[in-house]
Amino acid sequence: MAIHFTDKEIALFKVVAKAAATLNTQAFAVGGFVRDKILDRPTKDIDIVCLGDGMQLANEVAKQFNPKPPVALFKTFGTAQIKFPDVEVEFVGARKESYSRDSRKPSVTVGTIEDDQNRRDFTINALAIDISDANFGNLVDPFDGMLHIAQKIIKTPLAPEQTFDDDPLRMMRAIRFATQLNFTITEETFAAIKKMADRITIVSQERITDELQKIMNTPVPSNGWYLLKEAGLLAYIFPQFLQLEGAETLDGIGHKDNFSHTLQVLDNVAANSNDIWLRWAAVLHDIAKPRTKKFEKGFGWTFHGHEVVGARMVPKIFTQLKLPLNEHMKMVQKLVALHLRPISLTKDNVTDSAIRRLLFDAGDDIDHLMVLCSADITSKNQVKVRRYLQGFEFVKQRLVAVEEKDKVRNWQPPISGELIMELFNISPSREVGVIKDAIREAILDGLITNEYEAAYAFMLEQAAKIGLKPSK
Repeated sequence: MAIHFTDKEIALFKVVAKAAATLNTQAFAVGGFVRDKILDRPTKDIDIVCLGDGMQLANEVAKQFNPKPPVALFKTFGTAQIKFPDVEVEFVGARKESYSRDSRKPSVTVGTIEDDQNRRDFTINALAIDISDANFGNLVDPFDGMLHIAQKIIKTPLAPEQTFDDDPLRMMRAIRFATQLNFTITEETFAAIKKMADRITIVSQERITDELQKIMNTPVPSNGWYLLKEAGLLAYIFPQFLQLEGAETLDGIGHKDNFSHTLQVLDNVAANSNDIWLRWAAVLHDIAKPRTKKFEKGFGWTFHGHEVVGARMVPKIFTQLKLPLNEHMKMVQKLVALHLRPISLTKDNVTDSAIRRLLFDAGDDIDHLMVLCSADITSKNQVKVRRYLQGFEFVKQRLVAVEEKDKVRNWQPPISGELIMELFNISPSREVGVIKDAIREAILDGLITNEYEAAYAFMLEQAAKIGLKPSK
């Protein structure tokens, strides 16, 4: 497999090589950049390792470019970064690292390029390319990383137990790379992950979640989740999800395995959307089924209210996983709460009022909700699947038609609370809320149109019922 650099990359490397020569050192492009160039994957990050002071080399390179912003120095880590319009370049000196079992903070000493490659997580990331003028393009590959890329395998450069003991996050990175690249983790490497899964508990949640997010962003994210389960990591990083696993049978009546169902829904969503928060909604849409599962004699298994309980669980899970508690979390929570609603609208006799209420409740997330609900149809009965999907197409058409007519998506009341208080000369009170709620319900029920004049007349009627009269 040949490595092809762009003209911009070659020009950059020549400047780095010149700066390294000025400092009487040697520089190499290393790690993920080299791997991705071999795989012909796009990359916006270049890691440069030099035999010496990486920060000093970065400053010497900056003299040629005068970058804006200037060189960012991270003295604690001995690294430096230069940002260009289309690429970020990080500089570091070659080093040795050693770890204690109770800490993720390594003891660092100056090393050779071989030392630096020894500390890498996987053989496919332990590749280095000499960028000096004399040896430009020479590949330094002490662990057969090039061969392993061709074989599509994930393998550690040293004994896997040592590699994972040094940094347990590498167990998740192995699964992430296998999922991203569609590679296979070697038997020896995966056995070490299973043996050492409990070591993940010393890793910060932020670093774990960063790997989860990368798994979630892959074309078939279920592959990563299944590997996390098989490796034993899922029990430590997200036990609530693991509780979905298993199918139970009573009186000859069984229910589906909600773990595999959820991952099928996730893959269905991933095939139709790159929105990672919609993908999280897929992961969490049935998260409360273990808590709500009951067997009703003569009927079978029920999960009544799992959408309500699940929506309540979302903020706690986001907090636990250190996911952002912002509008993304609120969208996921809303989709979990509403994910059963559209299926009830596939019947022929559904009213416009039911459609209006779904539009009102979902707001701008209605399209995401319909993607999730379509993905939630995972029956092996293809006739049933086609029938439900046809029903969803009908619902989508109704949603468009009702919204064009009634404008209730992201509805704003045509009559404000301020107008009610001014007209009836009252302070903020229960009566104001009663009138506003009555107007909203009348519009959603189709009793009045979503317009100022109709709402104003209805307001006067409702006010009279509770003994209010206009003050002028």
